[in-house]
Amino acid sequence: MEQKWPQEIWLVRHGQSAGNVARDAAEAAAARHIELAERDVDVPLSELGVRQSQALAAWFAALPHRHRPNVVLHSPYRRAVETADILMQRMDRPALLSVVVDERLREKEFGILDRLTTHGIAHKYPELYEQRQHVGKFYFRPPGGESWCDVILRLRSVLDTLTREYSRERVLIVAHQVIVNCFRYLFERLDEATILAADSAGDVPNCSVTSYAFDPSAGKRGKLVLKLLNFVAPLEETGTPVTVGKDVPAAAKP
Repeated sequence: MEQKWPQEIWLVRHGQSAGNVARDAAEAAAARHIELAERDVDVPLSELGVRQSQALAAWFAALPHRHRPNVVLHSPYRRAVETADILMQRMDRPALLSVVVDERLREKEFGILDRLTTHGIAHKYPELYEQRQHVGKFYFRPPGGESWCDVILRLRSVLDTLTREYSRERVLIVAHQVIVNCFRYLFERLDEATILAADSAGDVPNCSVTSYAFDPSAGKRGKLVLKLLNFVAPLEETGTPVTVGKDVPAAAKP
């Protein structure tokens, strides 16, 4: 039987960014806005984010060569680009089969809620805040932004690319928290309640790994099976602090 899926897929959230730091400071101060000069797409890694990426890079480099990623897809946002570059430096970038910057892996777009804290959203857009509480983040689309369903829709086309171009390959995807969760929704065939419960249970740590391997005995034709979930041992083993800060655009919890 022809295998359509990659042999293995690693989902990595970028290292801690300057935006994560700014958001934490704004939330701690009960501020309404997150103070950053750059566009969200241009926000770099923090110093700790670089260290986290280096710790994870060492873990990938320690894998046997035949078990390392040979394809890298990553978001065009600077924090993801920098994370991917650090990982590839340790994995012998020239030996990679393919490296693709894919705009479909970009952060969820928050529209007019961009750079507002939870307190700021409730103050500036109380009706939207109440609507989001009622509808829930899975279906709620802020003006100019995306719902989780919108993100899932663009990721479905990424799945088409994975099965068409990277069958049997070992694919590393470097992106953002919502992207990791929405891929989980697709790969594990979850429903709204299950993925939102996982999201509510805790953020996806920076530079954590969630991975899947193809199992030919699973299902009728074989499928991807979860192997690692929010795996942070490479950071813990090197004494690198683990952080779970969200990306810059803030949105209130349901």
